Amino acid sequence: MEGREEERLCGKWRVTCGLYSYNLRDVFTWRLLKTILMGQFLSMLICGTAVSCQYLADAGVETPVLQSFLNYALLLLVYTTILSARKGERNILQILKTKWWKYLVMGVADVEANYAVVKAYQFTNLTSIQLLDCFVIPVLMVLSWFFLKTRYKLVHFIAVVVCLLGVGAMVGADVLAGRAQGSKNVDVVLGDGLVLLSAVLYAVSNVCQEYTVKNLSRVEFLGMMGLFGTLISGLQLAALETQAVAAIKWDLHISVWFAVYVLFMYTLYSCMPVVVKMTSATAVNLSLLTADLFSLFCGIFLFHHTFSTLYIVSFVVITLGFVMFNAVPTYSALPESGSIEDDPAEVSADRVVESSSDHLLAGDRDTQKSETLTAVAAL
Repeated sequence: MEGREEERLCGKWRVTCGLYSYNLRDVFTWRLLKTILMGQFLSMLICGTAVSCQYLADAGVETPVLQSFLNYALLLLVYTTILSARKGERNILQILKTKWWKYLVMGVADVEANYAVVKAYQFTNLTSIQLLDCFVIPVLMVLSWFFLKTRYKLVHFIAVVVCLLGVGAMVGADVLAGRAQGSKNVDVVLGDGLVLLSAVLYAVSNVCQEYTVKNLSRVEFLGMMGLFGTLISGLQLAALETQAVAAIKWDLHISVWFAVYVLFMYTLYSCMPVVVKMTSATAVNLSLLTADLFSLFCGIFLFHHTFSTLYIVSFVVITLGFVMFNAVPTYSALPESGSIEDDPAEVSADRVVESSSDHLLAGDRDTQKSETLTAVAAL
C-alpha cells in the first residue's frame, strides 16, 4: 500500500510539474533548430543596438528619442506605405476606424520602452542593461496568462524565480562595481530602474505583438507601429530633445553609429514578428538572453569594463532558468484564428500544436496526454 501511495504521489507531482519522458527525436526537431538560429540572429541584432548606443553615449550624444524616431520613421516609410496601398478591410483607414486606440496603447508602450532603455545607457553599463532586461520574462508570463490565456506548469514558475535570482546577483555586482569605480550610486540605481521600467513596457508591447501577428498580420503590426511610433516619438522629440539634437556635433563617427543603430533596430523589428509567430513572445525573450553573452564579450574587448565574479554567476543562473523553462511546453487555452496573410494549410497545422511558447515538444503530445490520464486514473 505504501508503494502504491508513493506511486500516486509521484504521478501527481509529475502531472503538476509537467515532467515527462520525451523522445529526443521529438524534441530536437528542425523547427527547434530553426527557432534557435533565428533567436540567435535576433540576439546579435540586439547586441548591435546595445553597442551602438554605448558608443553614442560615450561620445556625449544624449538623444534616445531621436534614435527611436528614426527607426519608427523607417518602419512608417516601408510598412505603413504597404498598408495604405491595400484595399477593403485591410486598408489602413479601416484599421484605424476600429482599432486605433489599441495600437495607440501599443505604440506608447513601445516608444517609452525604447526611450527608457536608451536613456539608461547614460547611467549604467552595457552588461547591466542586457542582464536586467530579462525582467521582461516574468512580466510577460503574467500578461500572457491573463490576456493570451497561456497556462504554465510549476517548473516554469521555478525557472522564472531562478532567473530573478540571477538578476539579483547582477544588481549587487553592478552596485559594487559602481562604487569601486567612484561613480555615484544613485546614478547606477537610476539606470537599473530605467531598464526595469523598459522591461515592463516591452512586455506590454510584446503581448500585443504576439496577438497581432498570430491573429491578424505582421505587416499590420509593423505598419501601425511605424505610424503611431513616429507620431508619439516625434511629439516627444519636439518636447524634450530639441536642444540636445541641435547640440550634436555631427561627424562621420557619430553619423555611422546612428546609421548602425537604426539599421539594427529596423531589422530587429522586421524579423522579430516572424519568430514570435513561430513560438511566442515569452519564448523569444528567453532565447534573447544569449544576447547578454554577446554583450559581455563586447564589453570586455570594446569598452574595457571591469567585471565582478557575480556577473558570471548571474549569467549562469539565468541560463539555468532558461533551460528549465524550455524543458516543458506550455499550453494556450485561447484558440488562434491564424494570420490573414498565412497559407491556410500552415494555419491548420499551427492550430494542432498545443504549445504556445516554444512548440518544442508538440510531436510527443499524444504520449503526454496518455501519461497524464494514467496518472489521474491512478489517483
